[in-house]
Amino acid sequence: MPVITDIRNAVVPISSEIANAYIDFSKMTASVVALVSDVVRDGKPLIGYGFNSNGRYACKGLLEERFIPRLQRADLGGEIDPSRAWDAMMANEKPGGHGERSVAVGVLDMALWDLAAKVADVPLWRLIADKWNGGAAKDTVFVYAAGGYYYPGKALAELQVEMQGYLDRGYRVCKMKIGGAPLDQDIARIEAALEVVGEGRNLAVDANGCFDLQTAIAYGEALKPYGLFWYEEAGDPLDYALQAELARHYDGPMATGENLFSHQDARNLLRYSGMRADRDWLQFDPALSYGLVEYKRVLDLLPEHGFSRANCIPHGGHQMALNIAAGLGLGGNESYPDVFHPFGGFADGIAVEDSQVTLPDCPGIGFELKSALIETLRDATRT
Repeated sequence: MPVITDIRNAVVPISSEIANAYIDFSKMTASVVALVSDVVRDGKPLIGYGFNSNGRYACKGLLEERFIPRLQRADLGGEIDPSRAWDAMMANEKPGGHGERSVAVGVLDMALWDLAAKVADVPLWRLIADKWNGGAAKDTVFVYAAGGYYYPGKALAELQVEMQGYLDRGYRVCKMKIGGAPLDQDIARIEAALEVVGEGRNLAVDANGCFDLQTAIAYGEALKPYGLFWYEEAGDPLDYALQAELARHYDGPMATGENLFSHQDARNLLRYSGMRADRDWLQFDPALSYGLVEYKRVLDLLPEHGFSRANCIPHGGHQMALNIAAGLGLGGNESYPDVFHPFGGFADGIAVEDSQVTLPDCPGIGFELKSALIETLRDATRT
């Protein structure tokens, strides 16, 4: 019966000079945890690793004060059971308040699933497909290249070079930031990007929640002629009325959800935001929203509101979400080819072809096949 013998908790920097319309990433950090087990393979104990997605800071204090002690005391019934562990970690937590604690639990949930799949000696995508999807897993997953950040001195030519770099690496769909410059300048940036990526369906734009309703509508009107892949997070993520009103003015595809951290928040979005199942995208990030255990609750809500898993493309660009996308048949996954290294991207040697990737057939999430990432995880949690 496998036992977790040690839990290690560390903080690593993921800082850079890039910025979106709302924040810069100069002080950004991430939590990293390692769950060490008593299961020995090839002379070494199996270890599950977890971390949080970009955009939320490390949550070391919450992990140390509440969630790691609860996990250490938990009775997991003689197996590495993420669902049972989730219940133990959330014991004595009041409803609501889905803020930074959802990140802390998500970090541990990722490590638990990594370890559970390693103990079972199967890839995580296979484990969750067998558990929750009747064994059906996708052979390839759609991915898009997220970038186009604002950067000191970055002009249109540099943006075009960036976009061309994504195309050269096999991406068809690319994403760029808007809202950090006046509308006319952002339109010039969009047109410059389109000169490289071609049709509007190959370009998504992301405002990172910075617009009021009037500005969101003004951007929507300006974006209509381009037929973009999507218009993302125009207003505050909890302003469902703004999203619903925007949908009455902008008939192209929209996307939101990356800053909603519970199935209750997701349900409110589905009920009140005017999101349209025939064209819109849901971006809930399992690593930020209490992990896969809670993300499955989100997916279970979708049919009641006319949506399906195919509407879901998680935020975060990490291998955890990629495994979930393959194992549960999601619409795709985000990718960060040039930023937030080494946490984004795929296993070394995995090529992107027409915005599609395959997954490696190795136990766990696959961190060990991404050399820079596994080195970072090991170094951060080495005692």
